[in-house]
Amino acid sequence: MAIRGVHIKINDLNHRYTSKSPITFHRVNIDSPQGESLVIIGRSGCGKSTLLHVLAGLMRPTGGTVSLNGELVKAPSPRWVMMFQAPHLFPWMTVEHNVGIGLHFAHWPKKEIKERVTEVLGLVHLEDYADSNVQDLSGGQQQRVALARSLVMEPELLLLDEPFSALDTFTRTSLQKDVRSIAKRLGINLVMATHDIDEAVLMADRTLVMAGAPGKIVHELAVDLDDPRERQDPAVQAMRANLMQIFHDATHSQTDGSGSKIDDVLSETEVVSINQHV
Repeated sequence: MAIRGVHIKINDLNHRYTSKSPITFHRVNIDSPQGESLVIIGRSGCGKSTLLHVLAGLMRPTGGTVSLNGELVKAPSPRWVMMFQAPHLFPWMTVEHNVGIGLHFAHWPKKEIKERVTEVLGLVHLEDYADSNVQDLSGGQQQRVALARSLVMEPELLLLDEPFSALDTFTRTSLQKDVRSIAKRLGINLVMATHDIDEAVLMADRTLVMAGAPGKIVHELAVDLDDPRERQDPAVQAMRANLMQIFHDATHSQTDGSGSKIDDVLSETEVVSINQHV
């Protein structure tokens, strides 16, 4: 596989679902270099999952822009793929067929599909399950199939919307290590949304804390730890404690004079500006 990566540039991104619905997030600015693993951490409802959907081209922003290597994101693409909380596999297909379905629709020759799928199954440690039906696999194995299906198209960017949240601790930890390792090996970007502090420390090169309603990026922290990362490592525990404090402070912000949270307050001019895009 080719070593790939992308420069992510998000400028003054705003989103709301309708003109009458609350603003989801406001003036989000992110600059992520090629090959970075970026984790966005925030409480439920802050807009982090919606931000990933916009980045994937699955939703249009109300205002602002998302560009990858200078190209505006306006629609989904095999160059940037997303993994969700549920693997969304075809239950009647084998592992091999699930992983290769995108190549089939792209009209790849059967021999090349076989070779590519075999290579990717090796990356996710499922080479012995190629002929198994996905219904017979564990939840963790099914997420590995979903990961392989995402990687088989050689994306530049892998987006992760809390894909490990339903798994047991052992399986989740194993996948966290493997996904980070694979991304680094291939040189691709990761952008992940989570509310799990441990997950952020184990997977990120940099974390962004998102808070407020509407959501904003309120803090960032470089996670400069050596790989592989182990939960019991004192350096990992120290980073976890630091991020936990930052997250607590950011999500328990002070209020303005009216008693409203500062993060939640928009000026009338800003609201009008956003409404003009709806």
